[in-house]
Amino acid sequence: MRRLPVLLLLTLALSLAGVHTAQAAAGTYTALGDSYSSGVGTRTYYADSGSCKRSSYAFPVLVAQRTGTQLTFAACSGARVADVQNNQLGSLNASTAYVTVSAGGNDAGFSNVISACARPWPYTCTSEITTANNTIRNTLPGRLDSLYTAIRNRAPSAKVIVVGYPRVFNGEECNAFARISPGEQSELNKTADLLATTISARAAAHGFSFVDARSAFTGHAVCDDTEWLNGLSDPIAESYHPNRTGQSAGYTPLVAAQM
Repeated sequence: MRRLPVLLLLTLALSLAGVHTAQAAAGTYTALGDSYSSGVGTRTYYADSGSCKRSSYAFPVLVAQRTGTQLTFAACSGARVADVQNNQLGSLNASTAYVTVSAGGNDAGFSNVISACARPWPYTCTSEITTANNTIRNTLPGRLDSLYTAIRNRAPSAKVIVVGYPRVFNGEECNAFARISPGEQSELNKTADLLATTISARAAAHGFSFVDARSAFTGHAVCDDTEWLNGLSDPIAESYHPNRTGQSAGYTPLVAAQM
């Protein structure tokens, strides 16, 4: 009988004893994207990140800590798809092991749409939602294709994980100074669904993984008992973004599971 190497014997013994060796995702990791990746909503940002508002509480930092990867944190608040493509891909190369990217919400003008929905009665945001939906259907797919192709060309061996957006609302009105009616909230959530299916389809077409955040944030929307998303906030830029728990309990385990 051939003798098994000592390391293999040790591994088998630990496994049989119920002890599992830690599996760290090796290599370099670049986080691309917009405010949902940079960590807007967590209220604490690296001083040198300026208007990009990168946070130590953002999921890229937490994922890198959990998986043992070396992070290049390029995500920037306010970034559109073209901004990611033109300004954030510099660190990608043949040795990049992992890439995460969230992009598309700003192209649809989601923050402006929510601002329009928050106007007092009798104003509605029907036209703004329609415009956003048309952009998602007709314009966003081509922009994503261009970005995803550029990522693959620069990082041919990387596992690319496309990170989606949650539904923000649960149908309740709880913010006195932001009158977003239940009907408007329902339509905004439908827009979030359209955004998710559109981004997921383009990710799949490029062979990328997709992290769907909608289920994880169900029960933790704005006005839920335990919010993972900020409602109307001061300063205003913190509004309708994941808070620290949304980043740590919502996004981090979903993304880390893909690495």
